[in-house]
Amino acid sequence: MTTLVTAASGQLGRLVLDVLLDRGVAPGDLRAGARTPSALAPYAERGVEVVHLDYDDAASVEAAVAGTEKVLLVSGSEVGRRVEQHGRVVAAAAAAGVGQLVYTSAPLATTADFALAPEHKATEEAIAAAGVPATVLRNNWYHENYAPDLATAREAGVLVSSAGEGRVASAARADYAEAAAVVLTTDGHVGQTYELAGDVAWTPQVLADTLGEVLGREVRLQPVSTEEHVALLESHGLDAGTAGFVASIDDALRRGVLAGSDGTLARLLGRPTTPLAEGLRALAG
Repeated sequence: MTTLVTAASGQLGRLVLDVLLDRGVAPGDLRAGARTPSALAPYAERGVEVVHLDYDDAASVEAAVAGTEKVLLVSGSEVGRRVEQHGRVVAAAAAAGVGQLVYTSAPLATTADFALAPEHKATEEAIAAAGVPATVLRNNWYHENYAPDLATAREAGVLVSSAGEGRVASAARADYAEAAAVVLTTDGHVGQTYELAGDVAWTPQVLADTLGEVLGREVRLQPVSTEEHVALLESHGLDAGTAGFVASIDDALRRGVLAGSDGTLARLLGRPTTPLAEGLRALAG
């Protein structure tokens, strides 16, 4: 029974491969797809089947999916192009008759007013329309998303935020990878949509305090309005569209889009999720 991991050379994909192997999945039962297969040479050396898979190349997608029983569709990183890209994997999975398609989506993808939600909503709808047996993993924020804030705090002792008192229930990327591996290797998940999040939803002030704790220095929270945030980002070289997009994420945080945490991730893992301080400490090195 072959399991395909798409975008396997990315940060999440590699972690999923590692967990699957640690959980005892035979290397020969794993297929890892990547635009640049050579990037996965260490896995090929362990016996994992490494194949070319480019979301923009339908033939490569179809060849990678053919003969698989399970497929993990790791969402692409090219915002604005993902519906078409994901759709190729969904169509290939339907044509191949896969037994389970697992998709990494976004929190509240079908209902949230959130810049990242529409493409995930469209992908979830495509999966449903195709009739592929599926599990949807709506991953909340990663601790690793705050690596740039960690670098700024280290240098300037400031955390800029336009999220107000909005809370974020983040977890480590490794937590989400492990959850994906659990869903791929245990029964009872087909037909389920899981909202996955960290155990604790924290505020920007908590983030600033935690950054200070990790860095061993004072980190001051600098609250700004959305408009001020956009202007500040533009002053640091971002174009207007990118600055607006980044600030819109904080606006979503302020409105509570990423605050939900019902314990599902911890239940899948069988342990508490990784605390924010531990995640930031790993980033700090």
